[in-house]
Amino acid sequence: MVTFQPVQLQDREWAIPLLRKGNMRGCQYCFSTIYAWAEIYNEKFARQGDYILVESGTKERFYLYPCGEGELLPAFEAIFEDAAAQGRPPCFWGITEEQMAVMEELFPGKFVFEPHDHTWDYLYRIEKLATLSGKKLHGKRNHINKFLSLYPDWKFEPLTVESLPECREMNRQWRKANGEKDDENMELESMALRRVFDHYEELEMEGGLLRVNGQVVAFTMGSQVSDDTFDVQFEKALTQFEGAYPMINREFARYIQVKYPQVVYLNREEDMGEEGLRKAKQSYYPDIWLKKYEARPKEGL
Repeated sequence: MVTFQPVQLQDREWAIPLLRKGNMRGCQYCFSTIYAWAEIYNEKFARQGDYILVESGTKERFYLYPCGEGELLPAFEAIFEDAAAQGRPPCFWGITEEQMAVMEELFPGKFVFEPHDHTWDYLYRIEKLATLSGKKLHGKRNHINKFLSLYPDWKFEPLTVESLPECREMNRQWRKANGEKDDENMELESMALRRVFDHYEELEMEGGLLRVNGQVVAFTMGSQVSDDTFDVQFEKALTQFEGAYPMINREFARYIQVKYPQVVYLNREEDMGEEGLRKAKQSYYPDIWLKKYEARPKEGL
């Protein structure tokens, strides 16, 4: 029987190779994302052969679809055994339509799948975000042109350990300006962001920032999740600097496009069911809306 243990920073040495073998585009398979939220959602790892198993949840515990390579059935059986030992059904979240088809083949009629669109990832071709070409993105180009006209002394640069203190300070300003919004979600995100700030180098993060007159007015960061997909985990901008959000979005896409030419998609993650966030993400017209489902076993699994 496998043993699930709390996610630790040192797990990256064995976990990242297995996650990359699985080559999943979903943000839930990015080690830095898992680590950022591990304390909040009590995330745990186990290993079965060349598969990594992930368990998480607060009120209810869920598993991820096993990620790795080799024979898949033993990985599922290890999950079923763990769930049975804890007296609960093996429930899964983040199941893609491709994974759902495999589960139906392995366990025909044994699971009920329910879509949860607030968890669906927005994936965009990196070339589109780097160029913003076409009629649909005309408004984004206008916002950037406004930024360029208002702030001719702007500068984009990679986010480094040396610039982290400035980004922390900018995030404090951002929180103060947005304090009237959902305080609980904001606090949870800030906790996750602090973990990434604290271990930026160890997590092998890539980030970028915008300066206006020397001041940091926007930053973003993420890491590669699959062979062709880069996961953008955090993005913040001070809205008093008009056009800062589309500008940091475009400049970071250009930066990643040059540094990681194999990347085809930027995964800008889910909208969490927030109407404003959904509208913002849809305004860039995603090339893939990565659908995800919960899977719950029927009787007699």
